Amino acid sequence: MFFSHEILSMIVLSIALGMDAFSVSLGIGMQQLRLKRIALIGLAIGIFHIFMPLTGILLGKAISNQIGELTALAGGALLFVIGAQMFFSAFNHQSVSGFRPVGAGILLIALSVSIDSFSVGLGLGITGVKVVLTLILFGAASCCLSWLGMLLGRKVHGYLGTYSELLGGSILCGFGLYVLFG
Repeated sequence: MFFSHEILSMIVLSIALGMDAFSVSLGIGMQQLRLKRIALIGLAIGIFHIFMPLTGILLGKAISNQIGELTALAGGALLFVIGAQMFFSAFNHQSVSGFRPVGAGILLIALSVSIDSFSVGLGLGITGVKVVLTLILFGAASCCLSWLGMLLGRKVHGYLGTYSELLGGSILCGFGLYVLFG
């Protein structure tokens, strides 16, 4: 058998972890981003989905599970704040549009969608999983899913016009609330 049960489990887990990147990227993609910016954001998200669980795996035996809950709460709050700023900036047409995924903003987005993978890494650190393969799967899945989300968001923007920023901000807020309370 080509795929072992462990590899198949890691593929499913990597897709599940990447789905939050897809959801957030769908909202971000509605900001009429250039393809180069979409590629950069996707790569940043993929890299963070490698380093956050690696950090979690390395610290898995030393840190309690309570830290994992706190990181999920911080990530949810961060997504909500970014989404709220995007949503309300749609009403302010005179100023420069709200949150833009450039510079530190890219790192902030990548951190917020990958912070849950830190807590997953904490759990995986104890199980003795194949670390390199797991990290490659996490990074590749989240990178590809974020690209897909941004490209779909970019397409939807053309149909929604000025309301797309409201929708994008709402998606980010909704996902942030889901992480916080779901």
